[in-house]
Amino acid sequence: MRTPFPACAESQKPRLKKGQEFPILEKQNWLIHLHYIRKDYEACKAVIKEQLQETQGLCEYAIYVQALIFRLEGNIQESLELFQTCAVLSPQCAGNLKQVARSLFLLGKHKAATEVYNEAAKLNQKDWEICHNLGVCYIYLKQFSKAQEQLHNALHLNRHDLTYIMLGKIHLLEGDLDKAIEIYKKAVEFSPENTELLTTLGLLYLQLGIYQKAFEHLGNALTYDPTNYKAILAAGSMMQTHGDFDVALTKYRVVACAVPESPPLWNNIGMCFFGKKKYVAAISCLKRANYLAPFDWKILYNLGLVHLTMQQYASAFHFLSAAINLQPKMGELYMLLAVALTNLEDPENAKRAYAEAVRLDKCNPLVNLNYAVLLYNQGEKKGALAQYQEMEKKVNLLKDSSSLEFDSEMVEMAQKLGAALQVGEALVWTKPVKDTKSKHRTTSASKAGGFQQPLGSNQALGQAMSSAAAHRKLPSGAGGVSQLPKPPSLPLEPEPTTEAHPTEASAQIREK
Repeated sequence: MRTPFPACAESQKPRLKKGQEFPILEKQNWLIHLHYIRKDYEACKAVIKEQLQETQGLCEYAIYVQALIFRLEGNIQESLELFQTCAVLSPQCAGNLKQVARSLFLLGKHKAATEVYNEAAKLNQKDWEICHNLGVCYIYLKQFSKAQEQLHNALHLNRHDLTYIMLGKIHLLEGDLDKAIEIYKKAVEFSPENTELLTTLGLLYLQLGIYQKAFEHLGNALTYDPTNYKAILAAGSMMQTHGDFDVALTKYRVVACAVPESPPLWNNIGMCFFGKKKYVAAISCLKRANYLAPFDWKILYNLGLVHLTMQQYASAFHFLSAAINLQPKMGELYMLLAVALTNLEDPENAKRAYAEAVRLDKCNPLVNLNYAVLLYNQGEKKGALAQYQEMEKKVNLLKDSSSLEFDSEMVEMAQKLGAALQVGEALVWTKPVKDTKSKHRTTSASKAGGFQQPLGSNQALGQAMSSAAAHRKLPSGAGGVSQLPKPPSLPLEPEPTTEAHPTEASAQIREK
């Protein structure tokens, strides 16, 4: 007889375990990521909305990507609020704090951004991006010593081109060209094919007048990128400085195809035509540059110079006055304004302009020479003699410190004035080769001095101004890398595709 087994004693077969399910908070993350990297933002936002509804707004990744999309669309405040939500959900995540700080930076809240970055640095002390971005924030706060410290820390953790660029720009903002050059040289050693670094280093050498090294680095930049318009513009300006106007114009044609609306380009083209004595074409190009950059004093200066040369003194006065409003501390502008006023028969205001030019410019003898000519023509021999003697002192200092040659018309006018003031024996302009001619000029002028003929016709005076004192170096910002008026507007987070754009004025040159 068979014993029946109880029903509960049935053999129990082990059940197969189900695969582990993703938590509901993360199950759509892969799809959100896929749409985001494909830049299909509308589909991405639709999935994010669905995910947030299912999770009651607790899916951190969906909120994070939504914030990134808002930032790309320009909704910085909304992105900041979402990143702050992410930081609340994961308070120990340094990445969330970095994004909060970046949004604060983009909103112009640099001090608040530094505080958040410092909190992120406590969570991750080996992140070079945090140090780099802290340095950029300190630049905007004008705390350059702290900025340098943070950027050096970033370089110690991980070397990047962008960090070198920012460190070099700090030295430029402080006016220390030598240290800036040292930083950019190290950067070029680290990244020898970076055309931006090569171009910037070439422009710095150009500003210091070291033309050989400038040409070398600009040439290397063009070797790696023949269409680099900044390097082409700088190379053209060097050729223009040395009087090769046709070659420079050939270079500028290439730049015009890449950046047809560049103010420095049209300024330089205009001054090339000025050098070729094609004054109408020069004015046309300079007017276009002025239209594109109405607050650039160098363009206004050049327009005033060309109009002075063409004896259009009212127009010259207009442009020079505008330039002075933008650059009130430059003595040479007041000198040219005084020349225009002299020819507009306003000697009193011309004297005031010359007095201001003498006060501001302590090294240009042309200012004193023109002032002395005006005073002599007005019958003020005592004042003319004082200005003439001051001019002699400046010339002697310049001759001792350098081997620069002075403009021939400038020398001739000084000799005539010296003879008229009966100080011919003390002339410092006379060169041994031209002794005979200078003595002849002195003799003839001293004979005429009895009835005091006016020195310098309108035309001669205007031409003397157009030479603009061959001894004078370019002012800061006229050629090479300018002192930046404000910190560079670079993105905080270093990205492979990000380019730093130095001011276009770095390739701009003011013709004498």
